[in-house]
Amino acid sequence: MSEQSLRKKIFDFTQLRRVLQYTRPYKKSFNQSISLSFLLAIITPIRPLLIQYTVNSYIQGGLNGNLGVQDRMVQMIFYVTMLQIGLLLIETALRFYFSYITAWLGQTVVKDLRITVYRKVLSLNLAQFDKTPIGTLTTRTINDIEAINDIFSEGLIPIVSDLLSIISVLGVMFWINWQLTLICLIPFPILILATYFFKEAVNRSFIRVRNAVAALNAFVQEHITGMQVVQAFAAEDREYKSFRKINREHRNANIKAIFAYSVFFPIVEIVLAFSTGLFVWYAASHVLHIPGKQISGVPALIVSFTLWLNLLFRPLRLIADKFNTLQMGMVASERIFRVLDNPDQMPDEGTLAPGKLKGKVAFDQVFFAYNDERWVLRNISFLIEPGETLAIVGHTGSGKTSIISLLNRLYPVQKGRIWIDDRLVESYKLDALRSSIGVVLQDVYLFSGSILDNITLRNKDISFERVEQAAKLIGMHEFILRLPGGYDYDVMERGNTLSLGQRQLLSFIRALLFDPSILILDEATSSVDTESEKLIQEAIGKLISGRTSIVIAHRLSTIRRASKIMVLDKGEIREIGTHDELMEKEGFYFRLHQMQFEKI
Repeated sequence: MSEQSLRKKIFDFTQLRRVLQYTRPYKKSFNQSISLSFLLAIITPIRPLLIQYTVNSYIQGGLNGNLGVQDRMVQMIFYVTMLQIGLLLIETALRFYFSYITAWLGQTVVKDLRITVYRKVLSLNLAQFDKTPIGTLTTRTINDIEAINDIFSEGLIPIVSDLLSIISVLGVMFWINWQLTLICLIPFPILILATYFFKEAVNRSFIRVRNAVAALNAFVQEHITGMQVVQAFAAEDREYKSFRKINREHRNANIKAIFAYSVFFPIVEIVLAFSTGLFVWYAASHVLHIPGKQISGVPALIVSFTLWLNLLFRPLRLIADKFNTLQMGMVASERIFRVLDNPDQMPDEGTLAPGKLKGKVAFDQVFFAYNDERWVLRNISFLIEPGETLAIVGHTGSGKTSIISLLNRLYPVQKGRIWIDDRLVESYKLDALRSSIGVVLQDVYLFSGSILDNITLRNKDISFERVEQAAKLIGMHEFILRLPGGYDYDVMERGNTLSLGQRQLLSFIRALLFDPSILILDEATSSVDTESEKLIQEAIGKLISGRTSIVIAHRLSTIRRASKIMVLDKGEIREIGTHDELMEKEGFYFRLHQMQFEKI
């Protein structure tokens, strides 16, 4: 997104209203924060007003009185001082509660919004994850949503509070002495100009910092994940130099922001000093000569106006920074709502949720493409009766995995129909459909955590005894017990502490444990050694009996006992039949078989 478009977002009040809609469940807290803003604005100028009153009525008046009058003045000063302390404590308590309630509101909205975004991410079509980097969705779910918190805790509501305080202080200053107030405001155009340039400079630097952080995170994540390749090819020095370059850009971007702050705050102090000097000069040179003005009132005016100017400049020091915070929060919200408004999700309008499927599967003239009409599958039609095993073979890219993705409704079908138990797949609830289909993928993904958690996916309804039974059936029970901690052994991120074969065996246990009506094995033995393959084949022989199964395999030796074998080539069905029938035809399957087993 360009810098110009980022600036435009702050004026998108529709976007701001949409963010504020998430405060509706917490309307009471939101109204409290706004009410506190008004209350603090009213309280802010009172203490300097009391000081002016004290100096005029008691301190300066008491200097010329007799001893009895002076004693009464001291007593009144004590009472006024106690009132000042009381007001100070009340204001402190209100500011504490204001800070707390705005931060609480921001964090609560962030919690709700993060849940909403994550639920949306879970419902997106798998195609979205094919074309959207994982880091981007992670940033949307975590970093960008956290910026929404700043809209409440450091942006919109604090800006409203500061503006109300400025208006309140200026109103009291004009009411006390409008001439002095106008004199004090003479340097304000300089401050407004400095604030504008500060806001623009910090905005540019924030954009640059955010881009640098994104590049830094991406580089570190990618190269730590691929550290084995980096070290294997002795590329440490080259990657170190690349990292230093990216890190230098991150530092320079932050220095730009630091420079802007370093220039702006001294300018604010200079303008404050200039305003103070102007009104002191005016009070000393002009107020004394205005008819009706008493000399005794000048010291009190100087004291009170000095305090009011500090109260006026205190929010002005930070309002530009808060404005940038609000702007960055609005930019983040635009990204978040782009995810929430993404219409590309699988419709879940089905009503069927049978406890158990029979397992009859039929594809009827199915066409499918990931992009436009570049068909990955063309006119696919086949039938699997309950309890049958269909083996799908073909070269890489022939469309084998796409078929099972369509069966699971991970992608929508462009043309044709898919039936399960003589019902269209769209008529089933997504959860019911997918929970009835067990899948063992070629690229096994294990989550950080224990082996038990990875097998059960933290489903508390699955007992440990069932897990042990499934592991024994696969032949993994003894191996797991030999690990430190047994079933509590931490597999680490992506299961890196286990071999590829061991990961596939664990995922196989995971699929079998859920007792699916339809079992899908997608290259389930591709990364398994011969001994492990035998274990799987023995388990498959027991489990596919009476269960509909779809087996995708490069190793043709694993599918000889399939009820039928389907050969795919460039997204089209070339042959269907048993192993013996296809070998007799001497067609595609015969040639694939020769490539694997015939020796020249």
